Amino acid sequence: MNKVGPIGRLGRWTSDNFKVVAIIWLVIAVGLGFFAPKAEHALSGAGWEATGSESLETRQLIDEQFGGMSSSSLMVVVHSEDSTFGSPGFDATVDEAAAVLEGSEDVSNVVLPSRKSWVSRDGHTAVIQAGAASDSNQMVRAADDLKEELAAIDSEGTTVSLTGASGMWSDFNQANKEAMMKSELISWPVTLLILVLAFGSLVAAGLPLMLTIIGLMAAAGSLYLGTQFFDISIWAMNFAMMFALALGIDYALFIVYRFRGALTSNDNTSDAIAETMDTAGKAVLFSGVTVLISLSAVLLVPSPAFRSMAIGVMLAVAFVLAASMTLLPAVLGKLGHRVNKLSLPWVHTGEHRSPKFAAWGERIWKRPVAYGLPALLILLALCVPVFSLDTGMPSIKVVPEGDGARVGYEQVADAFGPGAPGTLQVVSPQGEADVTVRELGSDPGIAQVMVVGESREGNVMIAATPKMDPSDPALGETIDRVRDEVPAGVLVGGAAAENHDLEVALGDTTAPAIAIVMALGFLLLLVALRAPILAAIAVLTNLLAVGAAFGVAQLIFQEGHLTSVLGFESQGFLDAWAPVFFFAMVFAISMDYSVFLLSSAREHWEKSGDAKEAVIGGLAHSGRVVFAAAGVMVAVFFTFALSGPLPPREMGIILGVAVLLDAALVRLLLLPVLMRLAGTRLWWIPGWLDRHLPKVSFGH
Repeated sequence: MNKVGPIGRLGRWTSDNFKVVAIIWLVIAVGLGFFAPKAEHALSGAGWEATGSESLETRQLIDEQFGGMSSSSLMVVVHSEDSTFGSPGFDATVDEAAAVLEGSEDVSNVVLPSRKSWVSRDGHTAVIQAGAASDSNQMVRAADDLKEELAAIDSEGTTVSLTGASGMWSDFNQANKEAMMKSELISWPVTLLILVLAFGSLVAAGLPLMLTIIGLMAAAGSLYLGTQFFDISIWAMNFAMMFALALGIDYALFIVYRFRGALTSNDNTSDAIAETMDTAGKAVLFSGVTVLISLSAVLLVPSPAFRSMAIGVMLAVAFVLAASMTLLPAVLGKLGHRVNKLSLPWVHTGEHRSPKFAAWGERIWKRPVAYGLPALLILLALCVPVFSLDTGMPSIKVVPEGDGARVGYEQVADAFGPGAPGTLQVVSPQGEADVTVRELGSDPGIAQVMVVGESREGNVMIAATPKMDPSDPALGETIDRVRDEVPAGVLVGGAAAENHDLEVALGDTTAPAIAIVMALGFLLLLVALRAPILAAIAVLTNLLAVGAAFGVAQLIFQEGHLTSVLGFESQGFLDAWAPVFFFAMVFAISMDYSVFLLSSAREHWEKSGDAKEAVIGGLAHSGRVVFAAAGVMVAVFFTFALSGPLPPREMGIILGVAVLLDAALVRLLLLPVLMRLAGTRLWWIPGWLDRHLPKVSFGH
């Protein structure tokens, strides 16, 4: 019996105690899975706000003192090409829509349009306002319930559309959900096909699906339980699903490949499991911890939606990682040689070392510059557009054409001016109201100012309509300028101000988050590989792949290249959450591949002490896994680029391009080239550092 470390001993124990492990995971899957179907309805549709911001304080004050007429209130737009406000037919439609709103428990009061307020000059458009009786998340659910009933009031020539921030998030979340379902229908058959080709066995190909399903059930159930204590964004479920699938495949590929190789040299299945987990299992553990560390940086963003999304993904990763370290080796131990059942005829199931990737490593070793320089130049060229990258909060273009929120938004903009959908809500103490109105009216970015109410507490609410569309970057400048101009104690809020404050918060946290992800990633690789130069090279090449992916994103989503082919309309910028959130996700995936490749290289270095064998052996034993895992991820991510709202397309293209570039140009080309050029210096470690780092070994 070979001597193994703690991870290997854990693997041996799970293999020898299959029933115990299976029962534990059955309890977890059934227990948390019971709550999983309830998660979708319990998750929140809002939360896109900056905690502690002035705009959030404004919303809360308006909800308390002005009947809920904050950014969370509902707006219903009645528009007719034939009749006008004041005519029997038009007014009957307004009254019918108002009655629907009054019947909702989430509506505190309904304000009908009048000639003085929210009726267009031509009379063809009128807006009904419904105060929020609940928080922002519940108001999105209220919009879910009310929009179809309101749309049913439509008659020939007259439309009734629910819009406003709550209506927009309702329509967007629904479109996003439909896009996710469509993408899953496309991606699952493709994923299964790639898995069968990658594993070469139908039995082995089913193991990643086991990890994915268990990870999803446990994560969804945990998210539902979490909603009983705090709001969690529905996007947490979407990202959890994607990462559970991606990492379940990654981890199963690496462990199963190694187990098949170990079976050829071990008659005892338990010993094969111990060897597998002592090497591949250790790499998977470090990879999982690296992914969790990368995603934890998103928690720096002071926004409930972002923090809950990060938590959702981290839950899925944690469950998939735990299942990979316990359930997967237990199942492999039970299967033994049957893991190769139903194999494809041309597959050599015991072949752990890939002759093709070994030959690729030999070519790189002989001509490193010839192979590495073109890859480096391509990546650097793709990074150049990043320096002119613009970001902004999503415009109405993220809502599909024809949805009520977009129809109503466009009707309001046409009838009352482009800035009307982004009207600022200003709350002033009564004694400062006149000065506030005067300052607002004199600002070059404000088109109209109107006092809309006074509270019993002595505050005055003022509506300030900007001259520009809410997605125009100039609106952010106007908001900042107005806040400087109005008297101290005056609050400036509204949906547009909330978006602006969140964008500022995202901008403020992006650089620190990126720095923390890179620093922690370096430290973890340093502990795992015990080679500071190699750890630094891995982190810097990860950054290169991420930069190239965002360069491609700038060309597509900002400049508009390929939009006609991909079937969407460019906003002229990248959504503001992309740099911090997608960076964390892409960096996590890149580190995943780095750990797989470099842990294998470290194992060969420990055995041979030969730099050439470390590079070629690392590629030979992990290249096929990285290639197959990347193929699955690219297929999954690119399906999100085919349909649905703009943000999922951004996600699909950025992540898909990043994985493609990382696997093809970085992990399997540039990184081995840099390792070749560094030679034995790659594995150098200062004596003082060697004494203080834990003794981690990937050899067996």
